Amino acid sequence: MTTTEHSQAPADAAPADPHRRRVLGWLSVVLGALSTVAAGVPILGYLLSPVLRTPTNEWIDLGPVEDFPEKQTRLVDFVDPLHRPWDGDSQRLAAYVRRAGPDVFQVFSVNCTHLGCPVSWFPQSGLFLCPCHGGVYYEDGSHASGPPPRGLYVLENRVANGRLSIRAGRLPTLQQPG
Repeated sequence: MTTTEHSQAPADAAPADPHRRRVLGWLSVVLGALSTVAAGVPILGYLLSPVLRTPTNEWIDLGPVEDFPEKQTRLVDFVDPLHRPWDGDSQRLAAYVRRAGPDVFQVFSVNCTHLGCPVSWFPQSGLFLCPCHGGVYYEDGSHASGPPPRGLYVLENRVANGRLSIRAGRLPTLQQPG
């Protein structure tokens, strides 16, 4: 038996159905197009998101100044101005508000400057403690000990019409702390 005998189709085999081949060809084209669209939409969203997303740099109301007694630190939460409808509970952010004087407020991010773990306030010792790696901050947000490279991030705040507000919409980083 030679190789040419194997490559020839048997004479009694039925010819392929041309209608079936055409349907399978179109089905391949449609599935390929759907796969391309499915893979392309997230890529386009990633590439266009900086252009389509407007930066939010708005003032977020934290409440009346009477809610923050002098020489005390309070935890407040607010909704992230950059939230998306599908963010769920992750759209809730928090900050520590310290009223240092009658008109002096300090608002700190709750995230440790080391790796971003949420810090806890201990009024008995007057310290913020990070449970992840032992970062410690004084009540004014300055670095006390541990691995954090600096003090807590301070959020810009203002008092208008007897209400305390913070500028939100951007999370501080080591490169852009304030």
